[in-house]
Amino acid sequence: MIYDETADFIAALPPMQALIGLDLGEKTIGVAVSDSFQSVATPLETVRRKKFGVDAARLTEIIAERRIGGLVLGLPRNMDGTEGPRCQSTRAFARNFDRLSPLPITYWDERLSTVAAERALLEADTTRKRRAEVIDHVAAGYILQGLLDRLQVMRRD
Repeated sequence: MIYDETADFIAALPPMQALIGLDLGEKTIGVAVSDSFQSVATPLETVRRKKFGVDAARLTEIIAERRIGGLVLGLPRNMDGTEGPRCQSTRAFARNFDRLSPLPITYWDERLSTVAAERALLEADTTRKRRAEVIDHVAAGYILQGLLDRLQVMRRD
């Protein structure tokens, strides 16, 4: 099921299972996963996009291998907060994936996540070639970590 509200997503999550964060691009999908305590995001891999069925099959493999309990999709809003064609594409991906998986799905505002990832990789003195290879799953890590930080605050309140 797809949840627009973070609180509803939290309520639907099974206990002690990891989350997966996705940064959906036109050519790639950045993938990050959390620990089972849902506190730390770790960039995992970048999936080269092919067809939805092939992409979904790879994501389903990762979900099974890692005992994932929920999905977080980066929602690429415009800087003024409006939603454009990329948001529509992300929401369509979520609807299609929701038909294949019983996992709860939510969105996290991904504005500037790639910028933050690029900055972190530059600070780590990563080569241009290596940055190109890892930028998408590092950005997915930023997206997932944003939601994980919000979960921690909401669970304390």
